Amino acid sequence: MLKTLLERFHRRDRLALARLVSMVARGERVEEILAGVGEPASGAASAPRGPARVIAFTGSGGVGKSTLIGKLIEQVRAEGQSVAVLACDPQSPLSGGALLGDRFRMPVRPDDEGVFIRSLAAAGGHGALAEHLADLIRLLEAFGFDVVLIETVGAGQGDTEVRELVDVLVLLLQPETGDDLQWEKAGLLEVADVIALHKADLPGAERIEAQVRATLALGVSAGLSAASPVAVLRISSRSGEGIKELWQILAARPLRRGRRTSGRDLLRLAQQMLAARFAVAEAAGQSELQQLLAAWQQGEIASTQAALALVNLLISAPFQQV
Repeated sequence: MLKTLLERFHRRDRLALARLVSMVARGERVEEILAGVGEPASGAASAPRGPARVIAFTGSGGVGKSTLIGKLIEQVRAEGQSVAVLACDPQSPLSGGALLGDRFRMPVRPDDEGVFIRSLAAAGGHGALAEHLADLIRLLEAFGFDVVLIETVGAGQGDTEVRELVDVLVLLLQPETGDDLQWEKAGLLEVADVIALHKADLPGAERIEAQVRATLALGVSAGLSAASPVAVLRISSRSGEGIKELWQILAARPLRRGRRTSGRDLLRLAQQMLAARFAVAEAAGQSELQQLLAAWQQGEIASTQAALALVNLLISAPFQQV
């Protein structure tokens, strides 16, 4: 069965692609599938044209991620490029599937072979992302899509994890969202490549744009700016304002995946690895870790000294690889 699906995949059979996407999303035979899509069968269609441009969109619920992606699909198709969308939705507590149908906010002609949309369930604790997302991106890239768009659930700080998987991360904000500092505390401004002020036709757009630019300017003065300048623009899916300009910015950004850019990216990866090792050690009840934590909690060791000891412990101990 898998061999047949792979043969059809290399003939650009969209039904075969859909079946393989479902298998990978469930974690079924992932290594076999990825190995198989990398080797076209004899007599198959031409090989993929190169790496896709992978773009992620994050932001709070209701900011209009799905609606904006629908507008960008129109821009991509107008340029003759193919596009795939992976929309990460909250996981239903009953069925385990995607709770929301974001694809219904992305109107696409059913006969358009250049567009593929799949909603994916994102369980809690996975950084607002569906599992096996990196593998799904590789699968879509092997199929030959020019552009892959990722939509996160929009869960705050966890959304920063998606940056490691994509070329461009777009943060969507909107006027009058209540706590203006929420996106600052979440750390999203530190990792976003583009900040799109969506629903710019609503009152308060100028104020939030000024606040974002001021915050970014503080980051530059503190030496915390990104490797490339962060683009900030106002857009509106309802009026069409800024949609074309946004796509031009996204299409012009250099492909980042696989490139070594900012040292802060390396620092972020190290932090994630240490956090994963800490979770493994804590769950296993590792004795040295428990002793260190007890000494720190009882005030027997200073916080700075305890933190250094923790780093050394996590690096040297034979914990599970992460």
